[in-house]
Amino acid sequence: MSAPKLILASASPRRRELLARLGIEPAAIVPADIDETPHKGELPHDYAVRMAREKAEAVVFKGYVLAGDTVVAVGRRILPKAESEASARHCLDLMSGRRHHVLSAIALRHPDGTLRERMSETAVRFKRLSEEEIATYLSTREWHGKAGGYAIQGTAEGLIAWIRGSHSGVVGLPLFETRALLKAAGFDLG
Repeated sequence: MSAPKLILASASPRRRELLARLGIEPAAIVPADIDETPHKGELPHDYAVRMAREKAEAVVFKGYVLAGDTVVAVGRRILPKAESEASARHCLDLMSGRRHHVLSAIALRHPDGTLRERMSETAVRFKRLSEEEIATYLSTREWHGKAGGYAIQGTAEGLIAWIRGSHSGVVGLPLFETRALLKAAGFDLG
């Protein structure tokens, strides 16, 4: 019996790199094209799960489809993917010296259409950031396109006082949860 085929419904190079750590090379990368606007009053957990589910369902493929979504939240507030320096600065100012949560939802759509989902929730606290630290981080441009305006796998990691949960989930694909879903689906992960 041949190994199951997997499509990764994400253009994120970080998700692909993380998936490779599990020994999985997707048959193809097919980013899902969906509206990622949060619904009015939608809570961060619900939003992350809905996004992962909708991405998995949007990709047309007869095999397995793996999708994920990472949401950075301060309280009930969903922080945006920073597309401008002003947006990244706002996020960093908001998280400076405070704890925030990173919710990383994954969904695996099976060939028969059934959907399995898992969620990783990680608490992260930045140190109190000085204006100089924020300006230096913004100059790296690592924040561009990142939820909450930072990438933990870059220089921002040196500004994080502590993390409780999944480091890989903060990067964009919680490996423990992903492995469990893939293993249950019959992927050979050792």
